[in-house]
Amino acid sequence: MTPRQRYIATLLFEKPDRIPLHPGAGRKSTRARWHQEGLPAEISHPEAINEYAYRQAGGTLPWPKEGEGFPLVHQMIPMFEEKVIEKKGDTQIVQDWKGNVCEISAEFGVEYLRSAIDFVTRRWIKCPVENWKDWEEMKRRYDPDDPSRLPPDAAERGKRLKGRDWPIGINIHGPFWQLREWMGFEQLCTALYDEPELVADMLQFWQDYVARLLENALRHVDYDWVHFSEDMAYKQFSMISPKMVRERLLPSYLRWGEILRKHKVPIYDIDSDGFIGELIPIWIEAGVNVCDPVEVAALNDINAFRRRFGRKMGYRGGVDKRAMAKGGDVIVEEIARIRPVIRDGGFIPGCDHGVPSDISWPDYVRYVGLLAKETGWL
Repeated sequence: MTPRQRYIATLLFEKPDRIPLHPGAGRKSTRARWHQEGLPAEISHPEAINEYAYRQAGGTLPWPKEGEGFPLVHQMIPMFEEKVIEKKGDTQIVQDWKGNVCEISAEFGVEYLRSAIDFVTRRWIKCPVENWKDWEEMKRRYDPDDPSRLPPDAAERGKRLKGRDWPIGINIHGPFWQLREWMGFEQLCTALYDEPELVADMLQFWQDYVARLLENALRHVDYDWVHFSEDMAYKQFSMISPKMVRERLLPSYLRWGEILRKHKVPIYDIDSDGFIGELIPIWIEAGVNVCDPVEVAALNDINAFRRRFGRKMGYRGGVDKRAMAKGGDVIVEEIARIRPVIRDGGFIPGCDHGVPSDISWPDYVRYVGLLAKETGWL
């Protein structure tokens, strides 16, 4: 099977020749540790690291190579200026590209807030949307028909990607994620009660905007997956009630799902950290068929989810990063814990978040080897 066929077949509960080996990705601090513990300095890309770990574990099968994709820019255009507003010794006040003002450690540059370079703690001070005036100004940054949102060679690239061997897709912010980025978490939660008309306008705008983006892209390309980032749960509960999720967010999920089905996109994936047991039934209702990263520390039990939801939901992730850090018999037991779901299908196992720096290189190699054996790569 090609990597593309294997990815789709696994998540759709079909019969792949083996399960994709996606163990995870280390952040900058993790890679720095690994380079001190045996990972060659010239190997730094996540896929190259995972291939090297696989070889170190005894793997000999050809490693799947990534080809070109079909990117879709859903973020604001233009972005805000990234700048340092004030230095305060060990910390600094900065403005990120989204217009947020926050305090971060002085060891990090503003670019660390642009992408997941490393794990960065921040104190939020001000978000860009605080009232209707701010919102009307923010809307101007989201023109779905801006030609720069698609590749300049969109039509020809789409034709080139027909019959490809590798899976491609896109990541887009879900409604809760996006409104939180505009307003901030606390402000969004209070606005749901205190300013329902403003929230409703923002939700409808984002629903329409994403729908238009999807239609514009899918006119040219056949994506294998579309992934929505939500991050809307604590350790034990959803950040807003399931009732409110149904009332406020489900309409967007449903509409986007209809578009994906119309264009025969096989994988509709939603991501949320925290406990997702309350959210999975709503996502299933919306047509979502895969979710991730299934954080074990947030009391997500993938075996219980499989018993409860059956084959209505596939998963990615689900391996406890704390067990990876402990290594030895602990990681052996962790792989044994998830084995029933691996064998039942609809599951690509991997780290349940970014791989943190408390995981040593030898333990990571051991973990990759164990995962490779379970997924048919060894």
